[in-house]
Amino acid sequence: MISLKSSREIEGMAKAGKILAGMHIALRDIIKPGITSWDIEKFSLKYIEDHDATPEEKGFEGYKYATCVSINDEVAHTMPRKGLLLKEGDVVAVDTVVNWHGYLADSCWTFACGDLSPQRQALMDDTLKALYLGIQQAVVGNRVGDIGDAIDSYVTAKGYGNVKALIGHGIQPTMHENPDVPAYGEAGRGPRLKAGMTICIEPMITTGSSDIVAKQDPGDDWEFYVTDDGSDCAQFEHTIAITEDGPRILTSQDAEMDAKYLAM
Repeated sequence: MISLKSSREIEGMAKAGKILAGMHIALRDIIKPGITSWDIEKFSLKYIEDHDATPEEKGFEGYKYATCVSINDEVAHTMPRKGLLLKEGDVVAVDTVVNWHGYLADSCWTFACGDLSPQRQALMDDTLKALYLGIQQAVVGNRVGDIGDAIDSYVTAKGYGNVKALIGHGIQPTMHENPDVPAYGEAGRGPRLKAGMTICIEPMITTGSSDIVAKQDPGDDWEFYVTDDGSDCAQFEHTIAITEDGPRILTSQDAEMDAKYLAM
């Protein structure tokens, strides 16, 4: 079943989203060569708790951490690690879910660690654009397949891989709700979008294969995913409310940037 949220619920989610967006903005000055992904975890957890919220991922299905921190060929669900130093030119995705008084927001952002190679910079730029192409389709009357088709058509035309084993989802009152929101699909197919739906759109785009494999860190019993060919991956995710006035980005970091991308 797909639940429609009241204006009160959406405003609560927007408060959670503002905290999460603020955390990602602050990480721009934190992520640099020489820190560890554990430093990102510590900073993010403190930021969330200092803003009267809790990390929803911590404890979910046995996960021990507030964030997932994926680097280069790591795709998703990657635990932060104390001994792993970030290097110049790494791409670093930080994904988390914030719970503010029962209201949830989910967002992932990919950061440049120092200066990137042209290929990695293009991957980040194109994945971010793909996210907003999907958001453009998140309007009343469209279908979920319109979102996925817009993303997939763009990235595959540029020669990227589009991870299909992991997908976006509805959100609220739990982290993962109906409907499924793949970053691929057929336009005009899938559940109809209605005002009050809240969804997470999260393309995971690679410079090579779209296939992923499970991996386990020797120091942790948690399984995460990497590209099967070692190619790089970038991921961007926003929590969106479907409204009569168009998509509302509840995890917005910059309203002007949103407007620019949505006008493309």
